Amino acid sequence: MNDKKLYDCLVIGCGMAGSVIARELAERAGKKVLILEMRGHIGGNTYDFKDKNGILIHGYGPHIFHTNSKRVFDYLSRFTTWRNYSHEVVGDIHGQLLPIPFNLNSLHLAYEPSKAGRIEQKLIDTFGFGSKVPILDLRQQHDPELVEIADFIYKNVFLYYTQKQWGLAPEQIDSLVTARVPVFISHDNRYFQDTYQGIPAQSYTSLFAGMLDHPNIELSLNSEARKRLRLESGNVFFDDNPFNGTIIYSGPIDELFDCRYGRLPYRTLDFVFETHEMTWYQPKGTVNYPVNQDYTRITEFKHLTGQVLNERTTIVKEYPRAYTGADSETPYYPIQNPENLTLYERYRTLIAEFPNFHVLGRLAEYKYYNMDAIAAKALELADTLIG
Repeated sequence: MNDKKLYDCLVIGCGMAGSVIARELAERAGKKVLILEMRGHIGGNTYDFKDKNGILIHGYGPHIFHTNSKRVFDYLSRFTTWRNYSHEVVGDIHGQLLPIPFNLNSLHLAYEPSKAGRIEQKLIDTFGFGSKVPILDLRQQHDPELVEIADFIYKNVFLYYTQKQWGLAPEQIDSLVTARVPVFISHDNRYFQDTYQGIPAQSYTSLFAGMLDHPNIELSLNSEARKRLRLESGNVFFDDNPFNGTIIYSGPIDELFDCRYGRLPYRTLDFVFETHEMTWYQPKGTVNYPVNQDYTRITEFKHLTGQVLNERTTIVKEYPRAYTGADSETPYYPIQNPENLTLYERYRTLIAEFPNFHVLGRLAEYKYYNMDAIAAKALELADTLIG
């Protein structure tokens, strides 16, 4: 069987990026699409399944869908109904649970009423009610009480957590990363304020199964693209045959070229799942541990999924560390700094000589994306390719 005659498009990776673009090319453009997925399952890092205790868990850490894009929400809603869920996170600050991101409710829990009231008014006067202030901006204020609250948040909410998560001091991290954990001048305890929020009512895996259910899509699991693709002098070979169709690559861009310039740095996570004989382990879906413990957070899945099981519950603890490239590891967070971005651009330049080769997604673009942003990028790329 000669694959080059069977497929118009090759899609590498079956996460959000690959699945959306595959469905679009198959459905809107009528293309025959082959998806190569190195794992044994669909859905990428959003893959979920029931553990041996019957509890639906997210195998690669918690994923909560949220977006302000009606197009993305409507698109994914074709393949799932939604459980109405707004994520709330608290941080264990020396035994006291405070809403995270730090907000005005956190302020009133951390300080006595009169002082909290004064600081609240100063925050509103300085930044405006409803604003989200990066912690590094708050630390630049001159008012003594604003400096005090900034230092409290910095030391107790941000500093150690960031060091655990990234293995770096906060000043070494790109401002786009630090801005992801702002101080919220609001009484809204929701972790996200997007218009559309929720969890697929059945599962993320069923959402992806619906998306990939199209006669023009063929899926090959446990299929490592690097062993089947060869890029050579502007030509693409698939299974040793010339391939002139469209290729969408969502895997690690450095590994596509055998890391010839060096490996792009990432942070990875070790997940420790535990099942406990109790109805609830903690009061919210996620509890962060910014000042103690080696792990960064604990997530309890029943809060997210709405499963009703009174006798047991499953949690996961997350331990960040450096990514080494071992087969057992997953690269999660690109470490974006000038040196690493320069290295990425060297790899990106290698792609330029292949006109029908497109990179898409967090690993291929060396950029952190939320799920909705990945879906939006895939839809935009489809618009461009389909015209």
